[in-house]
Amino acid sequence: MISVREIRKTYPGGGPGAAGSGRVRAVDGISFELRAGEVVGLLGPNGAGKSTTIRMITGYLGADGGSVHIDGFDAFRAPVKARRATGYLPEHAPLYPEMTPLGYLRYRARLCGRWGRSAGRLAEAAASRCGLSEMLKRRIGRLSKGYRQRVGLAAALVHEPRVLILDEPASGLDPVQIREMRALVRELAQDRTMLLSSHILDEVERTCDRVMVIARGKLRADGTPTELAERFGPSPRVVFQCKSDPSVLDPRATSSATGGGWNEGRLEPLQGEDPRGLAERIGATATKHGVALRELRIETATLEDAFIHLTDDAPQPRAKTPSGSRVLRALPEGSR
Repeated sequence: MISVREIRKTYPGGGPGAAGSGRVRAVDGISFELRAGEVVGLLGPNGAGKSTTIRMITGYLGADGGSVHIDGFDAFRAPVKARRATGYLPEHAPLYPEMTPLGYLRYRARLCGRWGRSAGRLAEAAASRCGLSEMLKRRIGRLSKGYRQRVGLAAALVHEPRVLILDEPASGLDPVQIREMRALVRELAQDRTMLLSSHILDEVERTCDRVMVIARGKLRADGTPTELAERFGPSPRVVFQCKSDPSVLDPRATSSATGGGWNEGRLEPLQGEDPRGLAERIGATATKHGVALRELRIETATLEDAFIHLTDDAPQPRAKTPSGSRVLRALPEGSR
């Protein structure tokens, strides 16, 4: 549904990332594909190139090179056809505060070539899907931030696109509104392909089937949240708290005091060693020697661990690959 090949964008200026000519590479040869029905997150720190990438895909910004196809249409050579297949919610939705949601959605439907009763039906259907039915006749300027985001999302849906692209959809929302927006996005994803850009790790992890990490204008890695954590995060380790020196239970354990006579031990498995077996051995040793245990768990890598690693200047994957997981690649420097 979305095919991006080697898109590039530079801006005039200096500073970090600037080329020798004084131009900044905002996006530097990014390539990826989204299949029908996928919900994919574009994750990266502020200034990574996420919004620039999305604006080039949606046709709001010209590219210096590369190609984009949406639903089979060339977004650069046939932009009108590509846009008809695309719904786009920018980070700051372009709303008219003096209009009502219903009036605005009818207006957006007419911009998409729908008139009369057809425009009204599409507006009401999009409003219903986004939970706006009770707000249709209120002025947009008087709505909460969460409801304004819903209006923007309904506007992106009003022409019934097959592809939906959202740029920071949870920006500025409170925790309750974020949860509601997340549920809405998952519901909308049931019958369309979706690309979601964010710098909020929890939002991407909870919403997306697949994650692409971008940093300094380059695509660093692509996979499920679990795969990225396993491949690019630290190895699993056993963590325990005991009423003795942790080295009594295993001489390799590092130790730190936690107060009240309790000490925390951390122990990384050896190459090929099963962390579950190591945890069981720690528990058995504590029982044998009468050492009190307050906690015994296996600490695994998270998407946050992988994100921090991948957004470094020169990320390198761990040499070993966890059993049963698909091998991911940190894209070679020349192909990012």
